[in-house]
Parts: sequence; C-alpha cells; structure tokens
Amino acid sequence: MKIIAVIGTRPNMMKLAPVLAAAKPYPELSFLVVHTGQHYDHRMSDVFLEDLELPPPDVFLEIGSGSHATQTARIMTALETVMLEEQPDMVLVFGDVNSTLAATLVAAKLCLPVAHVESGMRSFDRSMPEEINRIVTDHLSQLLFATSGVAVQNLIKEGIPRDRIHLVGDVMVDSLLTCLPRALDRPGYLDRFGLAPGGYGLVTVHRVDNVDIPGHLDEIVRLLAAVSRALPLVLPLHPRTAKRLEEFGLRGRFREVPSIHIIDPVGYLDMLKLMKESRLVLTDSGGLQIETSVLDIPCLTLRNTTERPETLSLGTNRLLHRNLETALKAVDQVLNGGWPAVKPVTLWDGKAAERIINVLLAL
Repeated sequence: MKIIAVIGTRPNMMKLAPVLAAAKPYPELSFLVVHTGQHYDHRMSDVFLEDLELPPPDVFLEIGSGSHATQTARIMTALETVMLEEQPDMVLVFGDVNSTLAATLVAAKLCLPVAHVESGMRSFDRSMPEEINRIVTDHLSQLLFATSGVAVQNLIKEGIPRDRIHLVGDVMVDSLLTCLPRALDRPGYLDRFGLAPGGYGLVTVHRVDNVDIPGHLDEIVRLLAAVSRALPLVLPLHPRTAKRLEEFGLRGRFREVPSIHIIDPVGYLDMLKLMKESRLVLTDSGGLQIETSVLDIPCLTLRNTTERPETLSLGTNRLLHRNLETALKAVDQVLNGGWPAVKPVTLWDGKAAERIINVLLAL
C-alpha cells in the first residue's frame, strides 16, 4: 500500500511522527511524506522535524502564507500534480488545518481514499476555519480515526457510517509520552528569568479570532498583564502574534510588565519542558489542551468553545474566552490548591498510532 501523508504545520508533524514509527516494521506500508510549507519559518517547521526525529519530507511544496482561500487553492494545485504523478493507494491527513482540507478535496476529486487522523472533533463554532476543515474532511474520508468516544458520537450523529469510524486514541499523546524523557533532559529557559519550576505560567496565543482583531488582542494583553501580577508568565511569541502586536501598537505594553517574559518560538522538546515545569498554561491552542491534560497541568483556554470537550470533563481545562474576572478567579484557584483532580481518558495511552497501523494492515 502506497500512502501519501500530507503535513503542513507543527501539530501535523507531532501526529505524523508516531504513525511513521509504528509503521517501520511493516514494509508493505510505503509512505511518501508531502510537506505543503503552510508553516515555512525554520522556527515553526524545521526544528520540529529535528525534535521529533522525522526525516526530511519527500516533497516540499513551499506554499507559504496567504488568505485561507489563496493558501488552500495553492496547496490543491500543487498536490494534484503530486498525486497524479505518484498514484497512491491512499492519502493520509491530520487534524484541521488548510493543508488537511486541500489534500482531502484533491484526493476526493481524484477518487483516492482518504484516511483522517483526529476525526470527529467538533467545537460547534463554524466561525472557526478549523471547524469547517474538520467537517468537510470527515465527510469526504473513508477511514476516520477518532480520538475519543465523544468524537465517535459526533461522527455518528452526522450520519457517517459506523464501519468507517475507528476509535484509536490521540496520536499527540503518543508523541508526548515518547519525547517527554528527552525534553526533561534539556536545559531550560528559566535561569535567565530567575524562575523556578512551578513558579511561572506558560502562555501561547495565535488564533485568528484572538490576534487579528485589535480589540480582542488588546483584551488578551490586559488579561496577561493582570495575571502576571499573581504569577510570572513566559510567552513564546508566535510570528503571527508578534506581527499583530506591532501592527496594532500593542507590543510596547509588554515592556511595562516585567513579569511577562517574551521569548522566541521554541521547538517541541523545549515547549514540553516549559509546559511540564509550569504551574499553569494559558493558551488558545487545541493541542496544548490535550498535552496539559496528560501532564496534569491546569489549562486556562482563551476561547469560549473547544473541540476537545474531554479536557473539560477531565477537570484539567477551563474556557475563559477573554474574560479577565474569570481568568483571575481560575488562577487564584490553581495557586491556592483548589483545582480539581484529573480523571483519565480511555485510549490516551501512547498506542494510538499502533491502532492506526493495524487498521491499515487489515485493509
């Protein structure tokens, strides 16, 4: 079986790595990795390949940034050429980014079967581009690898045949559990800030709804400044967020808050170390909601919806939107020992990729 695996962003790489590792003993599965270049900065791409011990992609399309329509169209045009030349038996896609949607549409038009890793996640907020990508990808896929029972039920309610759905767990957990020992063995960033493990909060912000709207980004800057009075914060600054802070005249506000330590984007291993040694995480990332749940780190999500509701029932995650009062109450609860105990999630055990490979082998 010849499989084209399409990636384009850092989270895609974290989902691809365990699948390739699990497939190594089976030469009958041949993978051709295509990197669209949706994230093209070295700090956003190459370093993750290195940290995850992934080989260079077989094909690199160098698409770069652009509007959703422009980026998706460019990826589709380039991928069509690759798929026609390679004639794969299947196309494997990951998550909910534009590269995922583009690859799925091209494969469907060419009558190539699609397998979707991370199927069934729903935020039920169609103002999020990722939600549109998830829905379209799932309804065009022949194999849907779901992360949880909630995801399975979402797919069934949408009328997707049960025999296409496979509950396998979350491959991001596979990567986390595999890489954590190496991550903890690395030097950290804390000494230069005078911070100790457990003595800071980790922040990531990059979602369009949070950073591309001046009023929303202003609310987040105010929220972080207020939280930092109770707990120092470390903020690896996403290039998109950095650009918007400058564009909206908000970057200078951080200079007035010495307890917010801004650093350059970090690789996967460094991020794991920063997360594991933090007291709490403030984020709008979907992946970090999963990772904090596994690491038992309180997560405060700067959104009003999530495609990972399991983390809410687990007790590790809480939705803040951008509400300052809610954020301060949650931080106070964490710092004063009032955060609830964590419950386990079925199949978040580091073996999701093995289950995916077993399904492919059975075809």
